[in-house]
Amino acid sequence: MTEQLRNIAIIAHVDHGKTTLVDEMLRQSGTVQAHQDMAERAMDSGDIERERGITILAKATSVLWDKGENPVRVNIVDTPGHADFGGEVERILSMVDGCVLLIDAAEGPMPQTKFVLSKALALGLRPIVCLNKVDRPQADPDAALDAAFDLFAALGASDEQLDFPVLYASGRDGWADDEEEGKRENLDPLFERIIAHVPPPPVADDADEKPFRMLATTLEADSFLGRILTGRVEQGIAKPGMTLKALSADGSEIERVRITKVLAFRGLARQPIEEARPGDIVAIAGYQKASVADTLCDLPVTEPLDAQPIDPPTLSIRVAPNDSPLAGREGDKVQSRVIRERLFRQAEGDVAIQVTESADGDAYEVAGRGELQLGVLLENMRREGFEMAVSRPRVVTRKDERGQVLEPIEEVTIDVDEEHTGAVIETLTQRKAELVEMKPSGGGKTRIILHAPARALIGYHSQFLTDTRGSGVINRAYLEHAPHKGQIEARRNGALISNGDGDSVTYALWNLESRGIMFIGGGEKVYKGMIIGENAKPDDLDVNPLKAKQLTNIRAAGKDEAVRLTPPKRLSLEEAISYIGDDELVEVTPQNIRLRKIELEPHMRKRRAKEAAA
Repeated sequence: MTEQLRNIAIIAHVDHGKTTLVDEMLRQSGTVQAHQDMAERAMDSGDIERERGITILAKATSVLWDKGENPVRVNIVDTPGHADFGGEVERILSMVDGCVLLIDAAEGPMPQTKFVLSKALALGLRPIVCLNKVDRPQADPDAALDAAFDLFAALGASDEQLDFPVLYASGRDGWADDEEEGKRENLDPLFERIIAHVPPPPVADDADEKPFRMLATTLEADSFLGRILTGRVEQGIAKPGMTLKALSADGSEIERVRITKVLAFRGLARQPIEEARPGDIVAIAGYQKASVADTLCDLPVTEPLDAQPIDPPTLSIRVAPNDSPLAGREGDKVQSRVIRERLFRQAEGDVAIQVTESADGDAYEVAGRGELQLGVLLENMRREGFEMAVSRPRVVTRKDERGQVLEPIEEVTIDVDEEHTGAVIETLTQRKAELVEMKPSGGGKTRIILHAPARALIGYHSQFLTDTRGSGVINRAYLEHAPHKGQIEARRNGALISNGDGDSVTYALWNLESRGIMFIGGGEKVYKGMIIGENAKPDDLDVNPLKAKQLTNIRAAGKDEAVRLTPPKRLSLEEAISYIGDDELVEVTPQNIRLRKIELEPHMRKRRAKEAAA
């Protein structure tokens, strides 16, 4: 049975073509028929994944390859490329026996390539290197391959891992070949290489007779089946209707249940099967409490399976119920209890997120890998009808044995046009970043590698786009915790704060444009203490966006021309969270993202500022 099974993960840096390649594998294996309608990037099924063109959740599929002597079922897991969703990658790699490492032939190995490869090598996997997008005009497969070999060596790969097979491919055009100038017909060479190079699941001869054991790797909720836990069967057989139990990492029993369904991945669908056998990747429904990293097993089993350690969170935000004057008008989920349930449910299925309750029990500290991961969580909640008040992100620090404070450091890789390198390096070194390497990367671009404190990168992205005129590309990945680097200069400009409640007036905003940049347009709801723009000066300024034009009985030429406003600067959710200061909040509702001061009354803000200064 297991000779005809292969479990692989597709790993790569973001946007190097993982999901597109899986689409073609589904088509060419006959899993999805040629006449069948399949959405582009079919594995990215979430709304936000489709909108942003990124993979957020790892997803499994399987194809049956029957062009050889024996049909072989290949279970394929498509993984995220962003470091923020690295928790997904770490878990997935523990249930596969091999991986295809995709590298963009033009960009070469990038920070997330290094991250996912280090995890794969540590687990003893022997990757197949696939140089993708070799048909791009600026592609340089030889340079990308040399850089890949250097990366393998730098990460301490064994001789066996260094002897990796290489394929040249174009996932978009649906071909792969052993040689750069090969036939370029189809993906057959990739399938053949997977079957020859990736070992079948390591299953003992008597594994079928042993008690059932499986490590839960991913968790999702289904409105019909309840909790669904996915993982690879280590030993034994599971059938619907069996009574199984769940063990936590320390061996204590969590629950005993009668499992309702055993599901296997067949193409883009999950299908019920009569039994799950050792080595296969399956999903089990019926558990009420078991979660990720728990062992699902037969009643006689007492030893849990080892779970892969997960890198720690680096950023945290404070999420509380919305208490602004406009609270409850746009969302239907506004109570603290409902927000609590939703956040703890997210933490259950996503090991990279940690949720803790504040001392007063009315707010929650949500810690994650980065602004993108936290922003996606809040965006999902917002679409579900939640209203929340969110604080500025703070880095998650820890202390060493001597009591010294350690903060997360990230490796930042930047590709910019040569004329912008000075501005980028100056800005980041002012933020306590250290320059590690700088080299030309072809096409008139320079690659800069820096080690920067995670807190220095909060809110940096908009500054980066300004410094590089929108042409730069920045990538970051968690490196280590290191001694605290000291104070970093915060936002230089103050805020324009509304001094009244009502609907903003176009005439008033037109008069305020000389004061700074506006975040709102005419006819929008505002309230006292709400931030309506950015002051051109360092101080906060209370302004009146409600002031209407005084009507007089004197009319003069040119006096009644239509007022035209400069389009306001609209901040996205992630931009808003990283923009605000320590004394400010982001009000998140299904229809709006507003910025506000924590203290809405001016005299309370002054008192708090005095207390902070003292």
